[in-house]
Amino acid sequence: MSNRDGGALVLAATPIGDSADASPRLLTELAGADVIAAEDTRRLHALTQRLGVTTTGRVISYFEGNEAARTPGLVEEIATGHRVLLVTDAGMPSVSDPGYRLVTAVIAAGLPVTAVPGPSAVLTALALSGLPVDRFAFEGFAPRKSAERRRRLAEIVEDRRTTIWFEAPHRLADFLSDASEVIGADRPAAVCRELTKTYEEVRRGPLAELAAWAAEGARGEITVVIGPAPEVVADLDTAVARVSELTSAGERTKPAVATVAAETGIAKNLLYDAVLESRRG
Repeated sequence: MSNRDGGALVLAATPIGDSADASPRLLTELAGADVIAAEDTRRLHALTQRLGVTTTGRVISYFEGNEAARTPGLVEEIATGHRVLLVTDAGMPSVSDPGYRLVTAVIAAGLPVTAVPGPSAVLTALALSGLPVDRFAFEGFAPRKSAERRRRLAEIVEDRRTTIWFEAPHRLADFLSDASEVIGADRPAAVCRELTKTYEEVRRGPLAELAAWAAEGARGEITVVIGPAPEVVADLDTAVARVSELTSAGERTKPAVATVAAETGIAKNLLYDAVLESRRG
C-alpha cells in the first residue's frame, strides 16, 4: 500500500553493485523521505553522492545490533505522518538484511508499507545460473559450522526446487564441499560472484567441480545457485533391488549405486543409504 500524503514505511532496493541500476523512484524517495533508516549511514552517504541526490530527511542507523531498540520509534514516526525510507547496503531490505522486524511492527500497527522495487542478488543470480527457474527457494546464509550446514543441506537432497544461497567468500569452499558430499557431486550449480560489478563472474558446473575451483580461493560477494533434485523415474525399492543384482554379479557397492542412480534419477546418497538400510534389515 502506498500513501504519499501521509505516513508510510518504504522498503527501498538499492544497487547491488552498479550505481547506474538505481531507479528514478529510488532517487525521488531518497530526496523526499522524512526519515531514512540505513543499515550503514556511511554507505548511504557514499551512494547518495554517487547518485547526485541531496537528502533532506533525518538519517539514522538501523542494523542488526539496534533494530529492536529503534523499531518502536520508527513506527511512531510513521504513525505521526512521516515517510520512513528503509535502505540496506545492497538489494531489498528484509531479504537477509534488517527490515523484517520493522515491517511486521508497522503492519501490526495498521500502518502503510510499500516498496521501491529494484536490484536483487537472489533473482539476478537465479536468472544468470542457467538452472530451472519455474520453482525456486531462497535459503539465505548457510550455518557456519559444518555439522549444522550439512543438516541444512540434507533438507534439499530431494527438493525439486532450485535453491539460492548467500555465502561468505572464506566459507565458499567448505560450503560447496559439504554440498557435494550431501546433495551429490553431480548436482548442477552456479557460483555468482560480484554481480553487476566490474569483475562479475559466473561459474557453472557440478558441485564437485565448483568445490575444487573454490578451494583455490574466491573473493567478493557470493551467491550460490543449486539445481533441483532430478526427477525420480523409478521407485526406491526397485532401485535397491537393481543394486543388489549388480553387487551379486561382483560389482562393488558404490559403483553399482552410481550406475543405478544414473539410470533412475535417484540421488546417489539417497540410494546408497537405502541400500545400507536394506542390508541391515
